[in-house]
Amino acid sequence: MTSRKSSPWLSWTTLAPVIAVVALLLTWGRTLGTLPVVVVAVVLAAAVLAAVHHAEVVAHRVGEPFGSLVLAVAVTVIEVALIITLMISGGPKTGSLARDTVFAAVMITCNGILGLSLLVGAWRNPVTVFNAEGSGSALGTVAALATLCLVLPSFTSARPGPEFSPTQLGFAAIASLILYGMFVLTQTVRHRDFFLPVDAEGAVLEDDEHVAPPTTKAALTSLGLLLVALVAVVGLAKVESPAIESAVAALGFPQSFVGVVIALLVLLPETIAAANAARRGRVQVSLNLALGSAMASIGLTIPAIAMASIWLSGPLELGLDPTQIVLLVITVVVGVLTVVPGRATRLQGGVHLVLLAAFVFLAALP
Repeated sequence: MTSRKSSPWLSWTTLAPVIAVVALLLTWGRTLGTLPVVVVAVVLAAAVLAAVHHAEVVAHRVGEPFGSLVLAVAVTVIEVALIITLMISGGPKTGSLARDTVFAAVMITCNGILGLSLLVGAWRNPVTVFNAEGSGSALGTVAALATLCLVLPSFTSARPGPEFSPTQLGFAAIASLILYGMFVLTQTVRHRDFFLPVDAEGAVLEDDEHVAPPTTKAALTSLGLLLVALVAVVGLAKVESPAIESAVAALGFPQSFVGVVIALLVLLPETIAAANAARRGRVQVSLNLALGSAMASIGLTIPAIAMASIWLSGPLELGLDPTQIVLLVITVVVGVLTVVPGRATRLQGGVHLVLLAAFVFLAALP
């Protein structure tokens, strides 16, 4: 008796995004009890895992560094839509939401994803090797974007408080788009080899030849399901936010900590994808995801918020406070010392994870 091959349309990676969207439609704008909150959390976790699977399918089809770019940009675009939606519905009290979300994303990617990737990669090889030219240029672009958009507003005098004037905001938005566009051109066209995985001798690693790339149809299907899954992840994270807010209030943490929790949920697909790449010895792919996501979080969010500010009421606070500036500076300094040699050990991964822990701790207990 011959066994019949199951249809790919009935696989859990296909069904999970669809079920997550249905759950989002059924729960959006409603007050949920304990049981529905738990069910939504399970569906959210399944959608995250499905997003990682489809991102890896697309990455295998298009190759690096395009695969990392697809996931980073997709997550950031949906994150931007969520920020703008919350700012429109929340009114003036959400004036610092964009700053808090972008800064949380930068700290999570540059310390959490990067540190975890180095730590996982070091379990495979005592010393992880990556391309210093590509990682260094990415970190430099992140540092420039973060300083321009998140640090300078705290020192300008055109507006009271940590705000840009409309002209200054317009300049920051244009400069962000230019920097991000230049980096994408460098990553995908001019110096693509700087962002490809390398071996211990620094030679570029080719894709695994024994694994056939997916067909164009399969890749396009995964791309569509990836976007569906990411929409569901961001939406369900918003649905879960009242429960998260209640838990945060019960713990005595400030309400701004809710943004950190939601940012952790939204960036979970990239975190898992980066850890999987590091486990396979492709640490450069992990760094592409980490630094590319940080760059997209600033380079796409700030221009979008600048455009939306025309219709938004209330202040737009982008400037970081002194504690956040210190954390950003130490992150950049440690990041430079990590990526410039092109080699790292478990120590560097541990240092970055401790910096992430410090950020989370100080966000909870400022």
